[in-house]
Amino acid sequence: MTLISISILISCLSVMAVRGRRGPWPPGLPVARPRLSAAGGTYESSHGRRSDEYVIQERLIAVADGGGRGRPGHTAAALALGAVVAARPQMAGTRAEELGSCARTAWRTEPALAEEATGLDLIVLDVDEHPRLRYAHVGGGAIWHCAKGGRPRRLTAAGTGRTGTPAPEIGSVPLRQGDRVVVVTDGVVRALGLERLMTLFADGRSPTACLDQLYDELSVLDPVEDATMIVADFVSA
Repeated sequence: MTLISISILISCLSVMAVRGRRGPWPPGLPVARPRLSAAGGTYESSHGRRSDEYVIQERLIAVADGGGRGRPGHTAAALALGAVVAARPQMAGTRAEELGSCARTAWRTEPALAEEATGLDLIVLDVDEHPRLRYAHVGGGAIWHCAKGGRPRRLTAAGTGRTGTPAPEIGSVPLRQGDRVVVVTDGVVRALGLERLMTLFADGRSPTACLDQLYDELSVLDPVEDATMIVADFVSA
């Protein structure tokens, strides 16, 4: 009898917990702070030459592309990404130039491998009275901004800084609730093309659904190099 009573009590508590999570947020409790709600993944090529690495944090997104050159390229990308994470650029100053300096430092982490590393994209969310996105870009990938209800706009040029001492392309863009930011490596661009990417970014899917669709299409195309995409929606409340 005691066992039955305990089981019923646990079931009631579970139902109460679920209803509490689904109901309105109680007044007086703190709300979630502005952040990037992101989904990302790498579609690995079928040729065994993995080269892409990425990291997603609350206010930092970083993608390093080793150029599809196998182990040396992958090692270079991993070292560059590790240097970015260690620098914690989202905790430093708020000037775009400072993010560019972080990108240059990351690429010089291992000079012997610098030529193998062909792409680096950094995004930092600055949260204050006027939220904005700072970015730094090197290589053949791309960073896109999709204003809510608007047409996707490419923030970075293609094919910049393919050397061991890159001059990163830097900038910033204001953000509003519902804006979307997308980072893609050149493997995605080459596989799908710009027009298809723009349609995919702006078709109203969630970041996870957008990534799932990308994987479905890449599985048909069988790209010769890794293809990485990160989709992040700006959530301000």
